[in-house]
Amino acid sequence: MSPCFNNRTIRNIGGVSISDIELKRAQFNQAIELYNSRTSYASFSKTVATVNVTLQIVLLYLLLAVDLTVIGMLTAFFMAYILTDFINGLIHMIMDHQASYTAIYGPLEANFHLHHHTPMYTKRALPLVYFHETGAKIWLAVYLLMTLVLLTFSLASPLVLHLLVYIGVLSSIAEVSHYLCHTSESSAMKFLAGCGILLSRQHHTPHHEQDNRNYAFLNGMSDPLLNWIARKFYSGYKNTTDQHFADYKRAVKNHR
Repeated sequence: MSPCFNNRTIRNIGGVSISDIELKRAQFNQAIELYNSRTSYASFSKTVATVNVTLQIVLLYLLLAVDLTVIGMLTAFFMAYILTDFINGLIHMIMDHQASYTAIYGPLEANFHLHHHTPMYTKRALPLVYFHETGAKIWLAVYLLMTLVLLTFSLASPLVLHLLVYIGVLSSIAEVSHYLCHTSESSAMKFLAGCGILLSRQHHTPHHEQDNRNYAFLNGMSDPLLNWIARKFYSGYKNTTDQHFADYKRAVKNHR
């Protein structure tokens, strides 16, 4: 039997009609079982993380040769700080609504949705968080490669090159900010969150308790715009992808 469900097979088992949500739950369970049982998915994530972190280091090194004033660097960093929050929040929004579990990348989507199922992170040293969470950013590898081309051949102004590299690095720092929001009780974290430099737990909580809200996870400043986009283009995840892992614990128990 194929490792992935398809609509016809599921709907005709025993001559019983199965609802769309039941179908998606079955597909989710099959996808997450594939993710947990095949080491290739974890290896792929580690490869993506290695590529991303390596490219970030290379880009930062090459950026040293790009002449820009201190004011220019600060301007580029401030712009990147805002844009990174928006870009990563937008991608988060898109991913929260993806449910192509039967596709080759379906197990990766299923694993992504578990951040709603189990919002508490496994505690790790921050460098490990940076590396591990960067492994989920397939899009970032493409972005960093494109930035490397622009930087290598000087195809953009120094300000733009600095901006692009800063976005590439801050996109991984956003994952650390999100991790700290969920796990840290330190006074330093509370101070940085209170200043709006990192994501605060108070600001991020509505993303988990409500629906279709507050997708940003670097600092949260772009959430007003992201929330407007969410209302306009998405119905929310509480009654869609969040419902797909309803049988996850049972599926894992049976698998073991």
